Amino acid sequence: MKTFFKVFFYTMGGIFVTSIVIGIVMVYSILGKLGSALDGGDEKEFVAKSRSVLKIDFNGQISERNGSNPFAALSGKGEGLSLDMVLMNLKKAKEDTAIKGVFMQMDAPEAGFATIEEIRNGLLDFKKSGKFIYAYGETYSQKSYYLATAADKIFLNPQGGMELKGLSAQIMFYKKALENLNVEVQIFKHGKFKSAVEPYFLDKMSPANREQTTAFIGSIWTSVLNGISKQRNISVDELNKMADELTIKDPQSALDKKLVDGLKYDDEVQEFLKEKLGIKKEDKIAFVKMNQYKKSANNLFAEKTNAGSKIAVIYAVGSIESGEGNDETIGSDRIARAIKEARLDSTVKAIVLRVNSPGGSALASDVMWREVVLAKKAKPFIVSMGDVAASGGYYIACAADRIFAQPNTITGSIGVFGIMPNAQKLFSEKLGITIDTVNTNKHSDMGTLYRGVNAEEREYVQQGVENVYRVFIGRVAEGRKMEVKDVDSIGQGRVWSGTDALTKKLVDELGGFETAIKYAASKANLKENEYALVAYPKKAKPFEKFFNNLEDNVETRVLSGKLGEQYNYIQHIKFLMNVKGVQARLPFDYIIY
Repeated sequence: MKTFFKVFFYTMGGIFVTSIVIGIVMVYSILGKLGSALDGGDEKEFVAKSRSVLKIDFNGQISERNGSNPFAALSGKGEGLSLDMVLMNLKKAKEDTAIKGVFMQMDAPEAGFATIEEIRNGLLDFKKSGKFIYAYGETYSQKSYYLATAADKIFLNPQGGMELKGLSAQIMFYKKALENLNVEVQIFKHGKFKSAVEPYFLDKMSPANREQTTAFIGSIWTSVLNGISKQRNISVDELNKMADELTIKDPQSALDKKLVDGLKYDDEVQEFLKEKLGIKKEDKIAFVKMNQYKKSANNLFAEKTNAGSKIAVIYAVGSIESGEGNDETIGSDRIARAIKEARLDSTVKAIVLRVNSPGGSALASDVMWREVVLAKKAKPFIVSMGDVAASGGYYIACAADRIFAQPNTITGSIGVFGIMPNAQKLFSEKLGITIDTVNTNKHSDMGTLYRGVNAEEREYVQQGVENVYRVFIGRVAEGRKMEVKDVDSIGQGRVWSGTDALTKKLVDELGGFETAIKYAASKANLKENEYALVAYPKKAKPFEKFFNNLEDNVETRVLSGKLGEQYNYIQHIKFLMNVKGVQARLPFDYIIY
């Protein structure tokens, strides 16, 4: 009997181990194929059929860079769009005689207004070819509708819906929850507008925060209304009136107010497209998906390593931290190394830093700032701002030769802060846990979770915050050729829209990614067909990406998929418990509806 059980358990153990090995091999194979598909792999060049239509499915997250989320295609939220892929495909389709137009399937694009603006401008440029753009959606959010207004005609499902109600920025506050837990959050900051720490010690916005939030969401809304007004020939006053009175109650009201051009079901839209293409009803429309079309000729990011002249595009996306980081987090070592590589490469004639970041570690920001300064001495260095380039994100941008932002980019937030949670009462009064300590020196246990700081220590930490702020505004003053006092007057942690940042001299020009590329080429004396774009830093392979950060991948893919934008609040709590050093960070939990 003992022999039987011994053999049985050995056999089962062997099966278990074998299953794990097979599972890993299968995952590796799947990820490898998926990565190959996303990167273009070794597949043949795609050639569109005659009378094709480029189809863009705006559903789910729109990343900055193609392939930055290799799991998007498996998430059930569309095929995984990226800004660079959309712009590249629109530019190619504009010249491709086989492509007769663009069809946009509108759903729920997950992106900031600056990204939406960038794609919308790309669509408007495509229209100059004389080819059509049509949009169809069962429902339109305000973002998706704004994007759809680039189309020649907008169709809405007869039983669908549309939002037009204005923008709202909401912040969650944790003060009472922390008090209930007997957790004290010790705050150190410089800047009356530096509101990133407010959720920990207030239960509503401070007057200064309310002032800046009102200003920047008002600026974004004005930009959106102006864009809609121009394309739909409806006055801004009338659009605001519709929003205030909740005029758009159903699809018919949207049609009556000329926000859409027709109420149609999907099959009716397909028939409409067939008529425009001049094909028979029984024929299928030759739709070309974005991931197919990126494999066609003239890939802007073809990694032409033998090209004599290149423009380096360095992607700095996510929160800023020291170390390597990844494709979703700005690691100072990784980005600084990428800037240095581009600086030392003689074939790289200009550098464009694409920033989409709410900031983070002030020290990490300064490490990258230093490399920007060195690179600027060697060749033209241009910054293109995405949805957010604030606080530490602005720190790494301020030394550039020229800064481009969209009207609805969120930027500025020149200010710093530090946080030290004190959970002594949580442990003793809520959990019944006491802490006993042995120190070698008077302040050895300063900054731990187990006690608060005293007056002497508070002054010490605050002095560190003041020093970082002084350096920060000095960097900005140097880079922007301004007086320190003038930077301080528009700093203090205040957040600005791109439009307002232009008037404050924080940015040089309103424009998108392609505008920045063209400017960089002109500064390097390169004509349009004389250079290739090369992207930095190199993307991690899907297999490496998944297994290097397995815990974070599981949390991010599962929780963010289920909670959507609300996942930001979980990140906020994690940040509180893990924050290190002085931070130059935007209040990243703003949710703008």
